[in-house]
Amino acid sequence: MNVRDRADAIGTFRFIEVHLMETIARWTPITPQMELKVMFGRHIYDHAQHADWLGKRTFELRQPEHYTRQATPDYLQLLDRMRVSPDVAERLTLLYDVVIPGLMARYERYLAETDRLLDAPSVLVIERILPELKRQVADSLALRDELQIGASDATAMRAREMGIHSVVSA
Repeated sequence: MNVRDRADAIGTFRFIEVHLMETIARWTPITPQMELKVMFGRHIYDHAQHADWLGKRTFELRQPEHYTRQATPDYLQLLDRMRVSPDVAERLTLLYDVVIPGLMARYERYLAETDRLLDAPSVLVIERILPELKRQVADSLALRDELQIGASDATAMRAREMGIHSVVSA
C-alpha cells in the first residue's frame, strides 16, 4: 500500500466509525430499555473517539485532517439496512453480531496488509480501537443475556457482509 492507499483506507474507516456513532445515537431515544441507552451512550463515545483518532491520522497521511471517504455502495447499503432495523433485538444482532465483527476483521486485514514499520501510527490507532470493539461486543452479549433479548436471524446480513471484499471505493 502506498501513502494514498493508506489514507483512503483510514478515511473510509473514519466514515464507518462516524456512521456507527450516528446510527447508535439515532437508536438511543427510541430504545425502551434504560440499560441499553446507557450502553449505547458509552459506545457512541467510543465511536466518536475512534473517528477522531482516525481523522487525525489522515492528516499525517497527507490528507486534510478528518479526511473522510465514503465506503463502497455495497457496504453503505449494509450499514443503511442496519440503521433502519425495526426492533431492538434485530438492531443489537446486526450491529454487535454482524457489523462490528466484520469491521474488526477489516481492521485485522488492514494490519496484515500494511507495512507495520512505515505505517506504525495507523497500526497503533487500529490496535487501540480493536480492544474497544471487542469490549462493545462483550457488553452487548452480557446485557442481552441480562435483559433476555434473543438474537435475530442475521444469516442473510452476515453473508452479505462477508461477501463485500473491500469497503474502500476505488
